[in-house]
Amino acid sequence: MLCPLLLPVLPLALHAPLGLGPCLCPAPAHMELRDYQWEVILPALEGENIIIWLPTGSGKTRAAAYVCKRHLETRERAKVAVLVNRVHLVEQHYTQEFHALRDRFQVTPVSSDSDRKFFFSQEVKLSDLVICTAKILQNALTSQDQDMHVELTDFSLLVIDECHHTHKDGVYNQIMEDYLERKMRGERKLPWTLPQILAPTASPGTGGATNFQGARQHILQICANLDTAKIMSSQKHRVHLEAQVPQPRKQYDVSHERPQDPLGRKLKETMAHIHQYLDVRGVPQDFGTQIYEQCIVELGTEGAESFCRKKRTCAIHLRKYNDALLINDTVRAIDAFSALDDFYQLEKATKLLRDPTERFLVSTFEENKTALLALASDPRSENPKLSKLEEILQEQFKTPDSSRGIIFTKTRQSAHALHKWIQENAKLARLGIKAAVLTGAGYSNQTKHMTQNEQQDVIKLFRKGNFNLLFSTSVAEEGLDIPECNIVVRYGLMTNEIAMVQARGRARAKNSLYSVLAKANSKEVSRERLNETLEELTQRVIEEVQAMPEKEYLDTITALQRSAIVRRKVKRAEGNQKRQVHEPDAVRLHCINCNVAVCHGSDLRTVEKMHHVNVNPDFKIYYNATSAKVEIPRNFKDWKPGGSISCANCGQAWGMEMIYRSVTLPILSIKNFVVATPDGNKQTKQWSRVTFAIEEFDYVEYCSSNLGM
Repeated sequence: MLCPLLLPVLPLALHAPLGLGPCLCPAPAHMELRDYQWEVILPALEGENIIIWLPTGSGKTRAAAYVCKRHLETRERAKVAVLVNRVHLVEQHYTQEFHALRDRFQVTPVSSDSDRKFFFSQEVKLSDLVICTAKILQNALTSQDQDMHVELTDFSLLVIDECHHTHKDGVYNQIMEDYLERKMRGERKLPWTLPQILAPTASPGTGGATNFQGARQHILQICANLDTAKIMSSQKHRVHLEAQVPQPRKQYDVSHERPQDPLGRKLKETMAHIHQYLDVRGVPQDFGTQIYEQCIVELGTEGAESFCRKKRTCAIHLRKYNDALLINDTVRAIDAFSALDDFYQLEKATKLLRDPTERFLVSTFEENKTALLALASDPRSENPKLSKLEEILQEQFKTPDSSRGIIFTKTRQSAHALHKWIQENAKLARLGIKAAVLTGAGYSNQTKHMTQNEQQDVIKLFRKGNFNLLFSTSVAEEGLDIPECNIVVRYGLMTNEIAMVQARGRARAKNSLYSVLAKANSKEVSRERLNETLEELTQRVIEEVQAMPEKEYLDTITALQRSAIVRRKVKRAEGNQKRQVHEPDAVRLHCINCNVAVCHGSDLRTVEKMHHVNVNPDFKIYYNATSAKVEIPRNFKDWKPGGSISCANCGQAWGMEMIYRSVTLPILSIKNFVVATPDGNKQTKQWSRVTFAIEEFDYVEYCSSNLGM
């Protein structure tokens, strides 16, 4: 029987929908739930694993926070972990939806820039609820450090935010694979041994499938990965949900090709000249395309592995010209020129330029630099897409006090270029637009990354109204709690249906606009049309999965889980076997630029299972180190960054030094080397793909051997 207080059906009333669950007392005033939120969380309140499927802006996080509250109130020895996939969401959840729990429970945020992650085990013991990135929990689960190590069984509830990322080799799925292995061993049958799973998402997607069966398989696999009993969406209160979360008006803003492109033509002429110098047949010359980029990357890899410096060096420079053509197509011609000029300025500053190919490529650019700059400044080079964007902004910011928007673009480079464009645009300056850039915290060789604090500052100022327009990469698509926007523009983007749904969900203001800005008849327009179809397909598939008989659903999920565990064990065995193919002493690392052999595989060790260092004291003769310390926007427990290191012979960047308990060790980035084995040469971007074993660093042994201790 329901509580009497829950019976009235009133707008925004705190009630459990009739017939949907047991007696539930109302949430406190600061955690009021709407009827559709009650509808989707009831199985979770009874302890079931569920996926919550609600649209962006409907209050999924608040619903999850209420489940956490009730879980902590009603369960003995309750312990909750809220996992997010973006660093800035840690602080956001802590200060907003989960703030209401802090009056009664110990809620602790743990992020990558906090020392708390080094004592994660202790933080978990002292907390009722921790909010952290999934990577921090994964590191803690696999750590041998007793200050950090935790077990899944330390928690009674896991909230997996934006749970559609729980697939393939994602961190969420790595955590859940451990969970499923424990479940198959029978630990789930014991009372409260494994944690309950609560998994919100706005967009499960189709996993790349474009037909019903493929999409159904993807959705069922997500359910299996999360071990969920149900996908919960609003059925009885859908009308209220749709009224609460109105959809923006969508329009396609298409632009035409440039009538003339003098800079693009000159860049292509220069690339053809480099191809003539390279004299390699079979490489297509459809410059300025993704297909060409892929071919030229493969050519560079081939050159590295064959120790053909000419081929590899030309491939790197041709890719930079291709990047400039892509930038020219996206933003202004002057931005394309600046990107290419910055690359060559860096080459001259860091490389010794002893190689004739490097000298040829640098001199070729210098000879054309004046002409390229003049063409980039030519009014005929104006990008029609920018003219279209200017029209949209002029229309939307006619009343600046009530206007707020986000322009989503593909790269950090284009985000910064668009920001510079708007600052230099006199017409838009008069509209009161106050713009800022919001990009990710990861490293990039294109532009400077943003630290977590810088991201938070931009978001805070955007909320306050100090900024009313953001130029953002995908970092602002998911989960970000930002003020209601009346304009969201997808600027020349070609992504999947999940990104479309997430970006569209930022336009929450009344009578808002969602614009797709791309060239007419482009792949971007075609993809957006396909995304609309896939969004509808996702809904049909989920409705079919929800209607499956319980036994059929459970049998299907169990079979998928067993298959996933077998695949994981096979992959793990193959990985272990792969790392035993060659003896470390038989492996050589060569500088990827000048091909000089600089160390053996046996010289390498791992620190914290992730940083690969060279412990041979003679290795220092092969590299130069800068005195300026590398800036890394996070803290480390036992070490701090030193200077960057580069090849003493040619100036190629190799990595950086780490100061580990007062010992200085060079950290090597594998992408800057060619790995030579008895079976041939290989260029790889990940240490996990090398074919020899690397031991863990032993500090005491190193000091005894090298420091005379």
